[in-house]
Amino acid sequence: MSEKDIATPIRTKQILERYGFSFKKSLGQNFLIDTNILRRIVDAADISEETGVIEIGPGIGALTEQIAKKAGKVLAFEIDQRLLPILKETLAPYDHVKVIHQDILKADVINEIEEYFSEGQDLAVIANLPYYVTTPILMKLLEEKLPLRTIVVMIQKEVADRIAAKPNSKDYGSLSIAAQFYAHAETAFTVPKTVFVPQPNVDSAILKLTLREKPPVDTDDEEFFFEIVRASFTQRRKTILNNLSKYFSETMSKADMETCLTETGIDPRRRGESLSMEEFADLSNALYKLI
Repeated sequence: MSEKDIATPIRTKQILERYGFSFKKSLGQNFLIDTNILRRIVDAADISEETGVIEIGPGIGALTEQIAKKAGKVLAFEIDQRLLPILKETLAPYDHVKVIHQDILKADVINEIEEYFSEGQDLAVIANLPYYVTTPILMKLLEEKLPLRTIVVMIQKEVADRIAAKPNSKDYGSLSIAAQFYAHAETAFTVPKTVFVPQPNVDSAILKLTLREKPPVDTDDEEFFFEIVRASFTQRRKTILNNLSKYFSETMSKADMETCLTETGIDPRRRGESLSMEEFADLSNALYKLI
């Protein structure tokens, strides 16, 4: 283990003490202190010197360092100003890393990509995401249709399970469909809570999203499709007919809704969690014609 690695318990402790850094619970800060796991995260993204990498929340640079050893260029977004001087020191050996003091949720990411990376460059996101903003960040990256090949993120295991879930499972829901509409989702491996400081209450998982060139289903109206999906999971224990007829109570009668479901080949007594993405697309296209 080279002394240079930031992610050793001793080096992490030294850096934090030298700068008098205290963790902010409001920012969901948990730093990894296991270099092997960091390397596995980077390996999961299949990057090379040709790759440009976007990192979100570099912390003290532990993951950034491992990315920088393999990637051509790294652009890191850090929201906590107190970490900027630390990152300046820890990432000093890597002149192909740029740190921006910005909230990723407010950033014009496409503009930053165009300014910093080469046109048509292989791009990946690799990050240890704060638990409390995992979903908004992932959906921003997906919905903005950024020119990314892959997104590899460490997130709460429970959320990773939901994103990668298949129909007829307890984890399957609107988040699964939203993510899988834009990307193929899989859980690469799980990470125990013991390899972080401070130690979180739950285990984490590495989620790998491989971006699709186009969605796996055809929708007449993307926004309406997602509206149908969300409405179908309003109350998980209720049938799709009950959830949708309540949602559309002002624009469609329950009888019309039942007819539409039946004509689409969907039993109105089924629950949302049993419908595939294809069935949701067929249903939303049929309903879109009626509204």
